Amino acid sequence: MFESLGFENFTAPQVAVGLALVLGAAFGLLAERTKFCFRRGLVGDDRRQAMGVWLTALAVAVLGTQAGVLSGLITFDEHRFMAGDLPVLAIILGGLMFGAGMVLTRGCASRLTVLSATGNLRAVFVLMVFAITAHATLKGVLAPVRTTLGAFTVSLGDTLSLASLPGGAVLWSLVIALAALAFAARSGNRATTLIMAALLGALVPAGWIGTGFVLYDDFDPVALQSLSFTAPFADTLFWSIASTSIPANFGVGLIGGVLVGALVSSLLFGSFQWQSFHAPAETGRYAGGAVLMGVGGVLAGGCTVGAGLAGVPTLSIAALLAILSIAGGALLTNAALKPSRQNAYAQPAE
Repeated sequence: MFESLGFENFTAPQVAVGLALVLGAAFGLLAERTKFCFRRGLVGDDRRQAMGVWLTALAVAVLGTQAGVLSGLITFDEHRFMAGDLPVLAIILGGLMFGAGMVLTRGCASRLTVLSATGNLRAVFVLMVFAITAHATLKGVLAPVRTTLGAFTVSLGDTLSLASLPGGAVLWSLVIALAALAFAARSGNRATTLIMAALLGALVPAGWIGTGFVLYDDFDPVALQSLSFTAPFADTLFWSIASTSIPANFGVGLIGGVLVGALVSSLLFGSFQWQSFHAPAETGRYAGGAVLMGVGGVLAGGCTVGAGLAGVPTLSIAALLAILSIAGGALLTNAALKPSRQNAYAQPAE
């Protein structure tokens, strides 16, 4: 479809960066206003409200993504989420690591990206370590860890997604969406908050359809992708230090857009506030959590957004295993932390 859009002076990959900027800016603004965060939904003081926001976004993302599949606009047949051999050990271990890391750093990658644009220097520090570690796991000194763990696979046969189960994609999409909305309706959130969460969720199918259909070009292809943070942060790090040698891609545009959107939102609504660490031990805890998230996000195939908010709507078994493992890691780590240690590192409400 890209050839019919009239972008004579731009290639599809270049326009994809612009699309990512728009999607990222919208995500940053909406996530800053709704305090969108999977960690808060699991272990936060306001976990019911926070999970209601997250599940509302997920419900819309599932319905929108599967509508795009059923209409023939996109297909995930060749996507990594639908690989026949499931790297089960890497996904489970990576998910547990990422979940543990986001509890130690008091935020998943998406939430920390938003917070970094609102003056939170702890989040900036964590994201720098996260990006370096993720890149090292993808292409650097930690890559052997990824390949070794990824070699342990389980063949899924024809059951690559929930769409392969009795009832098919329509049934399972409705089950997930209706269950999520039922919880959200009882979460105690204001209607305006849930509406913003729904708009945030709509960004997921916008990304899938935008890259998989609108920008489809046989001669200069764009990878089918949507919201995510692990690989995009690694790409952004690499582009930042070698931009004269490599062009910006969708991930770079997405991260830049989120930062701009969250910054504008925090300035408009008066939520911008400088914050930093209070003690060296606290810095060490956040650094350790960042490393766990960087390695874990790569092994699991994505973060709470890449594997969760954007991955689950594909109905992929791999994505479902990843987000469940992340949740398990967060809950186990939160339970393992002694109350005295939690109080020592307590921070103001995000």
